[in-house]
Amino acid sequence: MIRAVHSLIYADDAQAARAFLRDVVGWPCVDAGGGWLIFGTGPSELGVHPASGGEGGDVAGEAAGDHRQRPTPQHHEISLLCDDLAGTMADLEAKGAVFTGGVREAGFGRLVMLRIPGAGEIMLYEPRHPTAYDR
Repeated sequence: MIRAVHSLIYADDAQAARAFLRDVVGWPCVDAGGGWLIFGTGPSELGVHPASGGEGGDVAGEAAGDHRQRPTPQHHEISLLCDDLAGTMADLEAKGAVFTGGVREAGFGRLVMLRIPGAGEIMLYEPRHPTAYDR
């Protein structure tokens, strides 16, 4: 039986990204050797969205015209989920986090992009869809 998912973030500044995930996001971690931190990310879930030439139609009740409605190449994406977007943003900002682009409404939930130092951005969202991570 598969017990977990191991996600990867490739960062130009891995030390800065690791420190941010440890100190700002607050994920517990273990040192796998030489400062290579492995984070416990808590409950998780995985969705499979259609890529170019894949299934059509709305994804998880998203409104027509949403960014996921147009064909996209195959890729992988990591998103962080929270129960209270405004509260989570305030907590993270108090620790120095930076958000880009402002909060947006999408069919699947409210979202904002969180800047990870040395590693670009990652989506943080409050889902409107049923979740699987509590099963």
